[in-house]
Amino acid sequence: MTGSRIFICEWKHFVRNRFKLVAVLLFVLAGVYGLHNGASLYHKQYGEIEDINQKAEESRQETLAYYTSGKKGPEDRPWVDVTTPFWAVWSTPIYQFKDPSPVMVYCIGQAEQYGFYKRVTFWSTPFDSDMAEEIANPERLQSGTLDFSFVILYLLPLLLLILVHNVKGAEADNGFLPLVHTQVNSISSWVIARLSFYVCISAILMAGLMFYGAVLTPVFGGGDSAFGKIFLLFTAYLLFWSICFGIILNTSNSITGSTLKMVGVWLLLAFIVPATVHQWVSTNYPPNLMVDWIDSQRDEQYDLFDEPEEVRHAKLMELFPALANSVVAQDSAKLSEAVNSSYSVLANELAKNSMVAVIKDSQKKNAAISSSYWFNPITFFQNTLNQLSQTHYQDYQAHREGIQVLVDRQNQTLVMDTWNEVVVDKEKYLEYREQLTKTQ
Repeated sequence: MTGSRIFICEWKHFVRNRFKLVAVLLFVLAGVYGLHNGASLYHKQYGEIEDINQKAEESRQETLAYYTSGKKGPEDRPWVDVTTPFWAVWSTPIYQFKDPSPVMVYCIGQAEQYGFYKRVTFWSTPFDSDMAEEIANPERLQSGTLDFSFVILYLLPLLLLILVHNVKGAEADNGFLPLVHTQVNSISSWVIARLSFYVCISAILMAGLMFYGAVLTPVFGGGDSAFGKIFLLFTAYLLFWSICFGIILNTSNSITGSTLKMVGVWLLLAFIVPATVHQWVSTNYPPNLMVDWIDSQRDEQYDLFDEPEEVRHAKLMELFPALANSVVAQDSAKLSEAVNSSYSVLANELAKNSMVAVIKDSQKKNAAISSSYWFNPITFFQNTLNQLSQTHYQDYQAHREGIQVLVDRQNQTLVMDTWNEVVVDKEKYLEYREQLTKTQ
């Protein structure tokens, strides 16, 4: 019996089997639902960023109008003086965005758990309370969110299991294998041919759903190859399960035996191994309670007020040696006020020093998880998919680093211009807008 003949026979069996057709239908519905969840989150974040940018620009135009009209600020807040560096920078809304990727339609990843925008001020930090902690995809499912990656990683193997569970086993249970031997050259090649048919069906379904997802978001608009890379990743994942199930089908001689072994392998790789790795990582690398971070934000910052002015002045000189030649440094009468106005710079340094331990703990934990990929394939595929959809931990770490860059830039501008008694006019304010709102 040729391969094409096997495919034709298998197709007739497939379209007559309501159980398999219902499984395919449920898989497609779950895939469509997951794609819409991803697309909805993408459009929500994209729209929110546009609204924030619009409001921020309106606020900047309002501040710019003060310079045009010769005012120093709003009449109901007479303490605001936009001609000073502090109020000029404060009145320039500055945001750091984690732009959503259109590929998010295929994988939400950690996009729901981390903040994707932040208003950055002198006092901001990458670990403020609005930067949420990580939650894994299966935990999100419990709260009602199911994305396309969950459908592929967890439901696709189940679909394939349902489609191939009776391959060879049904013939063995009914005593037809001797007859099959007379029709084919090899039982193994016959099993592989039948399995290949369902692998093709699964790949077609997967590709169709992916193209449908590309309609929901501008996946092809960026000009990159993310779509192709994700499809290749999904195909490799499908082949991985096909090989596992093919080995089981060739070594089993009953439907019950084949089904139990396939279900066992699925449970082992989809839940038992990831859960064991998670427990091992949690035991060896317990969650960072950020005690050092909290102490720096609370106790150590408060201690700055109690430090002698000379100590704070020395710290500022160490951070910014150029201040020694500033205008204020030559006038002792103005020195005390300048040191006090630079308090946020010292607080920012305390926060940065405390972040080192938190980041190192996260890096150690990620390295431990990565070392388990060779026996923990689903976690490997999930994290690779997160990287391709720009919803990985590292993407949000880069977002946090971008926040710190903007904070540093604001504080540097504040301290240098304050100590040099810079008077902010319209041209200087436009320079602030250009300099401080750049994310690179």
